[in-house]
Amino acid sequence: MRTLVKFAFLFTVGILISCGGKEEKKEEGLKIGQKPKVEQKEDEPVSDEIPASQRITLDNKGVGKIKNLELPATIDDAMVERGAAIFKTNCTACHKIGKRFIGPSPSGIMERRSPEWIMNMILDPQLMVAEDRCAKDLLIEFNGAAMANQNMTEAQARDILEYFRTLK
Repeated sequence: MRTLVKFAFLFTVGILISCGGKEEKKEEGLKIGQKPKVEQKEDEPVSDEIPASQRITLDNKGVGKIKNLELPATIDDAMVERGAAIFKTNCTACHKIGKRFIGPSPSGIMERRSPEWIMNMILDPQLMVAEDRCAKDLLIEFNGAAMANQNMTEAQARDILEYFRTLK
């Protein structure tokens, strides 16, 4: 019986040794007729342009059902209060006022984006990322952290937009 146990042990050790330890060496040289490999991530911006979070695109209305939105000259305090509450409940997991987090800060967004773009992004972030260049660039800049669709109504998105008007 001892001989059988020793044989099984040696057999197992032999198999383990034969399975590990080998490294295949990868040829890094260039062969005739072969193009050199250039490593570049597809999602990285190719130029030294301004990051999407700082880019000003006020003429871009985005993609979605909001085509035109006229904002009154005065800020509606009731809408701001509702918008702040909605933002605190639904958005602060990823967006922080005044600083970069998982997503961009909404501070000063009204100086960088059109009201229509903001509303469309809140209402349908997947469509925006699929079809809007700035939204795609933001996705890349923030390491692929896509904005979650919170299934907001137009009224809720408008309240958040009014809250954003108060952020500088």
